[in-house]
Amino acid sequence: MPYSHAHYAGALVDGAYGLGLFGDVATELCIRTDGDEGLFASYSDVQFKAPVRAGDCVEVTAELVEAGRRSRTIEFRLLVVARGRPDLAESAAELLDEPVVATTARGVVVVPPRG
Repeated sequence: MPYSHAHYAGALVDGAYGLGLFGDVATELCIRTDGDEGLFASYSDVQFKAPVRAGDCVEVTAELVEAGRRSRTIEFRLLVVARGRPDLAESAAELLDEPVVATTARGVVVVPPRG
């Protein structure tokens, strides 16, 4: 997570940044499954479960859980897999023993009809 996205005390990154990453992986999923970027229609059940801080390394996953004629329902997870350790050195970081689930969501994208 870049420090330019830390907007709050404790170098916290706002949750909208993670939702933007979900949009990116949704685009990739649509390209892989439908050959089109698709359009994001909605989010539901967004959960901010743990803080994301500047200096964190994150991993974002998207799983297709339902496919309609044109809609695709996707479950997202944002994991913190490494955390910056500025208390040790400016660029120090450590891998976490267990990734931290920071954000989860369910979303729907719409793709064009197959021609």
